[in-house]
Amino acid sequence: MVTVGIDVGSITTKVVLMNGESWFGRIKPTGYSPRQAGAEVFEEILIEAGLDRNNIDYVIGTGYGRISLPFIDKAVTEITCHARGAHYLVEGTDMVIDVGGQDSKVIVTDGHGNVTDFAMNDKCAAGTGRFLQVMSAAMGADVSELAELSRAAEPVQISNMCTVFAESEVISLLAQGVGKEKIIAGILRSVARRVAIMAERLGKGERITFTGGVAKNEGVKKFLEKELGREILVPAGSQLAGAMGAALLARGKKV
Repeated sequence: MVTVGIDVGSITTKVVLMNGESWFGRIKPTGYSPRQAGAEVFEEILIEAGLDRNNIDYVIGTGYGRISLPFIDKAVTEITCHARGAHYLVEGTDMVIDVGGQDSKVIVTDGHGNVTDFAMNDKCAAGTGRFLQVMSAAMGADVSELAELSRAAEPVQISNMCTVFAESEVISLLAQGVGKEKIIAGILRSVARRVAIMAERLGKGERITFTGGVAKNEGVKKFLEKELGREILVPAGSQLAGAMGAALLARGKKV
């Protein structure tokens, strides 16, 4: 059975094609049009696999842009897809922390990829990739540089989690001569604390898998581990967890 999962996020669009037990995936920027990004990444992975739409048994779309994809067989919430995908990547996962571009979420599972509870921050940019983008721009840095720039630095306290006020606070700290490294460390810690609060409301979890684009940031991971007092696992392909889960659900059609 050949299935495809497409996860259309606010910043990137991910796709996974599963053919039996083998799989491969791709990531590309979503840009201004989720519909176009989803269609393009689907076409690209079909070309790479040497297949066409008629060879695909089932396609599931997920992510905030899932309703914009006219070629999918079904749309499924990202909560369900991330839980299933994280379990596939790290067997026995009982908590998934996913920090994407416009929201962050903590998902509790039964250890087999099935959701038992979740909490989500989708009303505010705090604790998301968007928050990190705004903060890095305020300091003239690239998001990809944040972890390295903050390495071994003592974090300064960032009092505001509202993106607008936090940006003003960062600019003020820079004007006061506070080191950029300390400010960045403070920003990463503030994101971790915001996410940790959600996780602690649900129970800390014993086997935690970190997914989403922010999972690639070693600084956020380090501060999350300190806040939760747990090791956090970031598997290869962690950014593909939602698309992976969608492809797996398509294979079983258990949605």
